[in-house]
Amino acid sequence: MRHGKKFNHLGVKTAHRSAMLSNMASSLIIHKRINTTVAKAKALRKYVEPILTRSKLDDTHSRRRVFSYLQDKKSVTELFNNIGQKIANRPGGYTRIIKTGARLGDNAEMCMMELVDFNELLLSGESAVKAKTKRSRRGGGKSRKEDTLKIEATEATEVKEGEVVAENSAVEVEEIVEVEETVEVKEKESDESEKPSKASSKDEENQNSEEDKKED
Repeated sequence: MRHGKKFNHLGVKTAHRSAMLSNMASSLIIHKRINTTVAKAKALRKYVEPILTRSKLDDTHSRRRVFSYLQDKKSVTELFNNIGQKIANRPGGYTRIIKTGARLGDNAEMCMMELVDFNELLLSGESAVKAKTKRSRRGGGKSRKEDTLKIEATEATEVKEGEVVAENSAVEVEEIVEVEETVEVKEKESDESEKPSKASSKDEENQNSEEDKKED
C-alpha cells in the first residue's frame, strides 16, 4: 500500500519522466506558455521553478547546472538572457496554472501553464489597480462622512437654486400681469376718447341738417 506517498510518477518510468519534464521545461522557457494536463503541470512546477531561481545568478556554474537538466542550448540562452532579468525581483512563484476544462476522449483535466511575468494583459491590469489609492478601515468612516457632507452640500445648493428660480419666475409673472393691466388701461382710455369725438360729430351733422332745413 502507498499511503501518504504523494509523489506522482505520471504512469511512466523514471528515465521517461525526467526526459518528459526536461522537454516540457524547455518548451515553457522558449514559448512562455504551454497546454498540458493538470497532473503534469503540477509536476513540472516542482521541476522548473528551482531552475528559474538559479537563472537569477548568471555565471558559468549556474549555466552548466541548468544545462544538465534542460539539455538544450537555446532554452538555456533564453533563460539567462531574458527570463532571469525579468524575474530577478520575484521571490518564487514564477509559474501560473489556469484550468481549461476536460479533454475529449479520456476526460483528462487540462490546463494552461505560463510564466507569470510574461502575461502582458494581467500585468497591465495589476499596474492599473496599484495606481489606485488604498484606504484603511479607519479612514473609511472619514471618507463616508466627507461623502455625506458633499451630498448634503450639493442638495442644499440645488434647493437654493430651485428657490431662486421660483422667485425669478414669480417676478416675471408679476411683470407680465402689470404689463397686461397697463395695456388694458390704455385701451379703455382710447375708447373713452373716441366716444366724445363721435358724439361731437353727430351734433355737427344735426346742426348742419337743421341749417339746411331753415334755408329751404
